[in-house]
Amino acid sequence: MDAVLTSIFEPGFFTSEPVRVAVVVGGAVSLVSAVVGVFTVIRGQSFAGHSLGDLGTTGGAGAFLVGANPLWGFVTFAIIGAGAMELFGARRPRGRDMATGIVLGAGLGIAALFLYLGTTQSNTTGATITILFGSMFVIRASMIPVFALLSVLALAVVALLYRPLLLSAVSQDIASARGVPVRVVGALHLLAMAVAVSLSCVTIGAILSTAVLIGPAAAALRLTKRPGLAIAWAAVIGLAVTWLGILLAYDSYYWPPAGRGWPVSFFVVALILVVYLLADLANGQKARRAGPRAIASDKGPGVVAGRAWPSLPPEPGAE
Repeated sequence: MDAVLTSIFEPGFFTSEPVRVAVVVGGAVSLVSAVVGVFTVIRGQSFAGHSLGDLGTTGGAGAFLVGANPLWGFVTFAIIGAGAMELFGARRPRGRDMATGIVLGAGLGIAALFLYLGTTQSNTTGATITILFGSMFVIRASMIPVFALLSVLALAVVALLYRPLLLSAVSQDIASARGVPVRVVGALHLLAMAVAVSLSCVTIGAILSTAVLIGPAAAALRLTKRPGLAIAWAAVIGLAVTWLGILLAYDSYYWPPAGRGWPVSFFVVALILVVYLLADLANGQKARRAGPRAIASDKGPGVVAGRAWPSLPPEPGAE
């Protein structure tokens, strides 16, 4: 038994403080991203999530430029970006995507300036790599309470808005008719998404944060159409790929050539891709076993909050 554990866990894994911090912080971030990610996928806002991650580059670069903690830069610019998307956006998907693209372009332009100034006027080395790809192993233990607080805030927002988020995902017109403040719900969801993306920017980097937000949620929704069960699946998948990624990244320092470990962000993203492909394969096999009826139901009425919603006509003026 000891030989098996030794072959899996390299020496010092359980006593390493950076590993312990990475396990705690990575676990919290994966849970938040999984819960928020399920609603992001259901509501068709994956592009917005990706854009908030790219906008994190602006915040992280700005924070390094002024000598501040990158987390606050990520959070600040992600929230500003989310607010701008909601302010300039429209109810129609086409209008939302247009506003997201405009905000994203402006943010990346500012990020290019900050990165240029940071590399030409600052003595900070490796700032660009840290911003783009992150690292759970460099997070200080003193930051754990901050990560915990932000995680709880994001989860509390989603918990309070659970049913309004699902109803407005089916139809904003129906949600409005039932008294749901659609714009407020959408803005608060974007806020929770901004916090989740900011946390993942610190752990696996700005350009890879979308994988943690969307990947486990998309895989979970391939396994089940029930939102509650999908959230549970996404949380399990997120925790599994994050903790396994930490283990593989640590062990990789002992792979030849020794002392040149692989980044944890690579392992996490690669594992997410593998899990999604397996979930998609399992979903396809389930549909083939069930026959044409299951395929038709998969494309027809969805299940929201445990009840089936009828297919809705296209929105007036929608293309």
